[in-house]
Amino acid sequence: MSSIQSMVAPHRRVVVKRPAEAFRPLEHIEREWKTLDYLRVPDLERCGRDHGTFVSLLMKGGAEVLYLPADDRTGLDSLYTHDPVLMTDRGAVILQTGKPARRGEGPAFADVCGKWGVPVLGKIEGDATAEAGDMLWLDRRTLLIGRGFRTNAAGVDALSSILAPLDVNVIAFDLAYWNGVNEVLHLQSFISMIDENLAVVYRRLLPVAMFELLTKRGVRLIDVPDSEYDSLACNVLAVAPRKVMMVAGNPTTRTRIEKEGGTVTEFDGSEICIPGSGGPTCLTRPIQRA
Repeated sequence: MSSIQSMVAPHRRVVVKRPAEAFRPLEHIEREWKTLDYLRVPDLERCGRDHGTFVSLLMKGGAEVLYLPADDRTGLDSLYTHDPVLMTDRGAVILQTGKPARRGEGPAFADVCGKWGVPVLGKIEGDATAEAGDMLWLDRRTLLIGRGFRTNAAGVDALSSILAPLDVNVIAFDLAYWNGVNEVLHLQSFISMIDENLAVVYRRLLPVAMFELLTKRGVRLIDVPDSEYDSLACNVLAVAPRKVMMVAGNPTTRTRIEKEGGTVTEFDGSEICIPGSGGPTCLTRPIQRA
């Protein structure tokens, strides 16, 4: 049965946002990149070119690509379309981001769901916060969530209530403090599923209980070396089982994936990924898988 409740089933429809629509108004970029804790200001011209190449690779893999429009409620971070919504087999859950500057992204996504034929299953509101970068489908009935600075306990509880009628078991893990509140650390910062029983991980950040669960479920781990963590080797996008896209410049991780039978397509993420610490998974929101 086809299910969107997977991290590895083949992409059919994927939502992205062009840099030209995310990085606006242009005069705000110089100020906003610091507020959002980017490593540096992105080069808009190169971002547009590299994002176009990235999208071409998605389409080559068989995905229909849909574009979020420009929206005055959103800013630079809206380039990363993965975070403001969780997709389920019964529709979208619109999230309320833990990063205050991103609060407009959920409502902006909700506004276009109808045009794409995507029902809205529920919304995270009030004091609850949740970002999809903290969420990982282990299987279609098991959702892992990282509780940290972006997804709080109220967000975990609210999402658990929304997903209960779908018979989804939500399992939460406390994330590490790492480098503090201002630096992004999502659950998917240190794990990417590339098949139902295979994951790319930065093991030093794995919560012990999560490691034990993965081991119990028979999930094998491909380790990312320390030297490739900051270059986003952990953020690997599975466009199909063991068929992945990753940021260029992570040769050790690439070799390890290939030794496990994976096929790797690299792209230049020096402008669309590295400055904002968001990899190919962050750049995409699959809304239909096969």
